Amino acid sequence: MSTATTEKGGTALCGSPRAADIPRLLYQAVTDPISSMQVVAQRYGGAVSVPLSRSRAFLVLSHPAHAEHVLVSHNDHYETAFTYRPLQEWIGLGLITSDGELWERQRRLIQPLFSHRRVTALAPHMIAATTRMVEQWATQAEGTVIDVGEAMSGLTLDIVGRTLLGADLTGEARRASEAVGVLQDAASSIVKNPLTWVSPRAAARMTPGLRRWTRSMRTLEELIDATIAERMAAPSSAAAPHDLLDALVGARDEQGQGIERRQIRDEIITFFMAGHETSAMALTWTLYLLSTAPSVRERLEAEVDAVLSGRTPGAADVESLPWTKAVLSESMRLYPPVWTIERDCVVPDDVCGIPVRKGSTVAVPPYLVHRHPDVWENPEGFDPERFIGARAAGRHRYAWIPFGGGRRGCIGNVFALMEMVIALVMISQRHRLDLVPGFDPRPKVTVTLRPRQPLLMTVHHRSS
Repeated sequence: MSTATTEKGGTALCGSPRAADIPRLLYQAVTDPISSMQVVAQRYGGAVSVPLSRSRAFLVLSHPAHAEHVLVSHNDHYETAFTYRPLQEWIGLGLITSDGELWERQRRLIQPLFSHRRVTALAPHMIAATTRMVEQWATQAEGTVIDVGEAMSGLTLDIVGRTLLGADLTGEARRASEAVGVLQDAASSIVKNPLTWVSPRAAARMTPGLRRWTRSMRTLEELIDATIAERMAAPSSAAAPHDLLDALVGARDEQGQGIERRQIRDEIITFFMAGHETSAMALTWTLYLLSTAPSVRERLEAEVDAVLSGRTPGAADVESLPWTKAVLSESMRLYPPVWTIERDCVVPDDVCGIPVRKGSTVAVPPYLVHRHPDVWENPEGFDPERFIGARAAGRHRYAWIPFGGGRRGCIGNVFALMEMVIALVMISQRHRLDLVPGFDPRPKVTVTLRPRQPLLMTVHHRSS
């Protein structure tokens, strides 16, 4: 085991397993990726290089300085990892899966659509969707048991339908949510197939479940394609777009060129899957954690009651709810919806003294970065105070990366934060959710971090 100096001036242990241990570690990585990464980091250090051939390795980097290097300061040395290619089979070449000139052009066109001003204009849709959910809960008997993961998935699907497509998808909530879940499992299964390292397309065809995955993709396409065709035939005013689809249809580059219909479809499906699923899982884990920490939940309820006095929140209230935001931040620290970020090295690099060969794959898992002991005291504990006042000051900028970082950071982070704050506030105003005994909080690893089993909670009405 060697030692490498980090950009922050500290040290990050860099190790490599023995050749005899590699098959076992790769098997563990396939069967239980998070546990295997934690074990590897604890055993070999904050930077681990697993040789796959004489010229290629798989590196797991878990220090914030590593995250900054790969995602920000030397991002031009890396491109989207081959592990993302199975997603291209279903969501096409949207911002998550594209590279090069296509990504550059799409980012320039789409970035302004997620400005704070535009996102603020979408807040009424978020409020309307959440109002429908909490009012429906209010009609149920005290102590009714719900699957919170399913409920949050339905909520965020409603929000993404309203804000993205200007459509009411509540009647399709279960079908669409199941389709997204199937595709998440599909991408995860294909990545675990050893053929992926040779040919992602061959791995997709050779992994059991292809027909089911294809049916799920068709479900999403049916929900989206007709809406796109109708909107492109009669777009709304570009000066006052009704929703994000209107904005995409009306977007123009410096030469006056718009986005092609196929590319609009890829971006819509990318936003649909990413925006719907990630926010749903963040809210799910947040409600679970609040049920385990009564004092944290009571403080959140007190802040909500004091700031809003029973009125419906608006976009302007987000900055007046620091404890609510801290709770969400700490939840995403412990359970980042996107648990790993992976890149392929295209130019030989040196990450804080650690050599990275061209062709190697680098993983920077937020799940590990968010638990690095050099940065986080009691890293497994649920403690929103970490994000308040003096305790939040001076922390490495890339110690908390639930939205990634650098040029390829999540374009919808402002949208997601506003959506989650509004939802959590409105739930807390009306209801209190308690965990049903017996839940195992271990996460299930797909593209996002889902609960391994249904998260069942009882709904109690605060007004009673």
